[in-house]
Amino acid sequence: MNSKVLNILLILSSLGGYLAWGGNQHIFLYKAEAEILSKLLTNPASVLHPFTILPMLSQLLLLITLFQKSPSKMLSYWSIAGLGLLMGFMFIIGIISLQYKIVISTIPFIIISIVAIKHYRKVN
Repeated sequence: MNSKVLNILLILSSLGGYLAWGGNQHIFLYKAEAEILSKLLTNPASVLHPFTILPMLSQLLLLITLFQKSPSKMLSYWSIAGLGLLMGFMFIIGIISLQYKIVISTIPFIIISIVAIKHYRKVN
């Protein structure tokens, strides 16, 4: 599979993550990121947290690789690691809290990450 296609799939699958907490509180990551970006412009201090900044920077790195002639393996690895932290925690939280929607929303990212890592190991 093409490196750029895998990186696009990584970005898209990371945006599909689902969070649920409290009574009836829930949000998809793409919506949460839109809110974070809007708050970043008005009140940057309110959104400065490793679990908000690191995944967004990782997505930005993946986006940068799409404009490279040959996507950088190291940028892709770092991006998978940064996004993997958030998605991994979401997966574990989903299992612990028996929230099947959270678990199911993280599985595409996990599978695509495994495929991408295997792909990048083969690429010189």
